[in-house]
Amino acid sequence: MLNHTVEVDQSSGEEALSFAPVFNVAVSFIDRHLQEGRGEKIVIRTNRGIEVTYAELAENVNRCGNALLELGIGRGGRVIMIVKDCAEFFYCFWGAIKAGLIPIPVNTLLRAKDYTYIIGDSDCAAVVYSPEFAGEVEAALGQLEARPTHCLAVEGEVGSLQTLIATASADLEPAPATAEDDCFWLYSSGSTGSPKGAVHRHRDMVVASQFYGVQVLGIQEKDVCFSAAKLFFAYGLGNGMTFPLWVGASTVLYDARPTPQSTFETIEQFKPTLYYGVPTLYAAQLQALETESSDLSSVRLCVSAGEALPSDIFSRWRKKTGLAILDGIGSTELLHIFISNRVDDINPGSSGRMVPGYEARIVDEAGEAVPRGESGQLWIRGGSTARCYWNNAEKTAQTMVDGWLDTGDTYLQDREGYFHYCGRNDDMLKVGGIWCSPFEIEAKLIEHPKVLEVAVVGRADDAGLIKPEAHIVLQDQADAGDVLVADLLAHCKKGLAPYKYPRWFKFVTELPKTATGKIQRFKLRS
Repeated sequence: MLNHTVEVDQSSGEEALSFAPVFNVAVSFIDRHLQEGRGEKIVIRTNRGIEVTYAELAENVNRCGNALLELGIGRGGRVIMIVKDCAEFFYCFWGAIKAGLIPIPVNTLLRAKDYTYIIGDSDCAAVVYSPEFAGEVEAALGQLEARPTHCLAVEGEVGSLQTLIATASADLEPAPATAEDDCFWLYSSGSTGSPKGAVHRHRDMVVASQFYGVQVLGIQEKDVCFSAAKLFFAYGLGNGMTFPLWVGASTVLYDARPTPQSTFETIEQFKPTLYYGVPTLYAAQLQALETESSDLSSVRLCVSAGEALPSDIFSRWRKKTGLAILDGIGSTELLHIFISNRVDDINPGSSGRMVPGYEARIVDEAGEAVPRGESGQLWIRGGSTARCYWNNAEKTAQTMVDGWLDTGDTYLQDREGYFHYCGRNDDMLKVGGIWCSPFEIEAKLIEHPKVLEVAVVGRADDAGLIKPEAHIVLQDQADAGDVLVADLLAHCKKGLAPYKYPRWFKFVTELPKTATGKIQRFKLRS
């Protein structure tokens, strides 16, 4: 039975969502497609040659939900997912939700120490992981005083998620829930480098899918989605899973690291109509297109988020491919994009205008609205906002105020109503669409015996995209040089995710500091 409705306010023409008193979101995204006759339609295609119909998806969601329940995980139990983009990601995510459990997709690029923190912080009952990540996962589990009760590889001959799904019942009634109940979490990096668990409700995926997916992108049942951004990102979760499921469309999953060549090959093979990337990848694809060609004729629309899209990349992409890129801004806490350009309303270099269903305020440090044209802190309010940060009341109180979310971004709105990104309110960096903390990179570099002090800031590369730059004071300045740079990079590779590696190493005699000894990073950025 359909348990949500979309209604139009006759006075304003704006859509509004309403939910049944009993609302498990898995019914809206999974079960209803059987009732609407899509059972035989292929919903998932993968680069491994796997095809899944809507009927097979629904059956495996039920089997996975039952398999998790049979492990003894109680209602509301957390299930950490360190899972690549594959059909089992769908089965585990929606199976957990339908069974009344809380799935928590986690960045598969992280290292053992990050997983140790997240597993411990979430107090999860189970960890499900793709075999490719076994080394980091097992190292993380080894550092925990209290391990989760269950640790399951997705694939394997004995005790894997696949084997449990194969033998579980295909019948599962949705666990009773409401639109306001907790549904899933996503971890977002904090300003100190410790991830924060954003707690999302059953309603949130519906809001993002309807107001951005349908009203901004115009996604329809006939569309085929391909997202280079992975499912564990809030951005990729919408692009590659919730948006196509919301309208009965199809999705293409690619489980390896996206490169210009692999994305072009995927587009040529599967013919997606919607392609989602990030500015760093678009820049790399443009470079590749200088020496090779690719058939992008199936694509009707390209989308970008994760970091601000430089207007030069937009212009070069449209000139080279004939396709527009819709840039927008979203966040883990708000689940997806809440300010965006539109097909018929593109302002290159800006984030666009408000997505329906969301409101914005630009305020000063006192929380007072600034005049239009002046920059300030961007606050957003909308129906997909996370309820809180798990186990972090202080950060919740600082960030989520009276229904508004302090995004941590500095923005201005021009006279025409377009929003323009001006930087971060803090020292966080967004590299390749992924937040990272300079403090984490500094902590790794300071481990090197030749490093005395270090400060990491963001610096724009030739394409206008932000990458980490390390300013280093050495124990002995005579050690500065290419040999040490290579050694420092190798040192970083031992403990940091690839997007966190510094792209430049600058040796300095001292770092700018306040009278109390705090490093003034803004001076290094200037």
